[in-house]
Amino acid sequence: MSLCSKSDSVLVTGANGFIGRAVASSIESAGMKVRRAMRQHVDVPTVWCCPDLDGLADWSEGLQGINYVVHCSARVHQMQDNSRDPLSEFRKVNTEGTLTLAKQAAAAGVSRFIFLSSCKVNGEKTTAGSPFRESIILPPEDAYGLSKYEAEIGLLELSVKTGMEVVIVRLPLVYGPAVKANFALLMKIISLGVPLPFANLNNRRSLLSLDNLCDFILRTLCHPAAANETFLLADEPAISTSVLIRMIAEAEGKPARLFPFPIPLLKGLATIVGKGPTLERLVGSLELDISKAHTLLGWQPPFTTGEALQKMFNNG
Repeated sequence: MSLCSKSDSVLVTGANGFIGRAVASSIESAGMKVRRAMRQHVDVPTVWCCPDLDGLADWSEGLQGINYVVHCSARVHQMQDNSRDPLSEFRKVNTEGTLTLAKQAAAAGVSRFIFLSSCKVNGEKTTAGSPFRESIILPPEDAYGLSKYEAEIGLLELSVKTGMEVVIVRLPLVYGPAVKANFALLMKIISLGVPLPFANLNNRRSLLSLDNLCDFILRTLCHPAAANETFLLADEPAISTSVLIRMIAEAEGKPARLFPFPIPLLKGLATIVGKGPTLERLVGSLELDISKAHTLLGWQPPFTTGEALQKMFNNG
């Protein structure tokens, strides 16, 4: 059973961003009408120039005739955040801005609101044999993760009050064409043939292909069982950083230059030069259990990480 029809309209926020652009295109390709909300003005009928993403924004015009909202816009996590009060800045967009949009969406008659959250809501790292699941024991300490967590709580409360269905999707690192930040840097380093000290690394990290994310968004738009549920999402299986490097190198047609080096010593050196958190993202484990998506929605990732990387480079 599907909730969606070809006559339905979907508002995608952040539609000029890395994720939002792909999500909007995939929904359009599935035959549904898409209204792209973005900050920059574009003189195209299907694009709506949205307001500032804060608690004072007026979304009424953009929500006219909309059946579903996919909220991709966010103040993203940054390794170097120079704002005086990072938590306040994250809350302004990720919490207050999200809830303002959601309240106006409910008032406008939107039936389902899909919120792209983060696995940072669960925490920063996992231990062997204990992947993150949807349940949370303690609120996150990280400012970005906390702002997303507070938005999740507010959305679920709003759903109870208004009847608008909410779907929360927690994402790990997402990669795909035009990916930026650390993943793009890693690809460049591998392309240049720089030797990397991770030959013996056996961590487990969950990543998410942009193609797999778009496929899941389509499933959550239309599946009755997704209503008012929270999902962790990732490719399967989780892989080590050394395996990831080999996969990227193979997709690039380059050799994977890896050598063994004691990880504790590497962590110590990284801490001395102020790069401890950056290194932890490479050598630590962050594994997500996505079995809920399997059992509740019958969803399987269409692509493995290796397949998605090969597709990314073939199309790039």
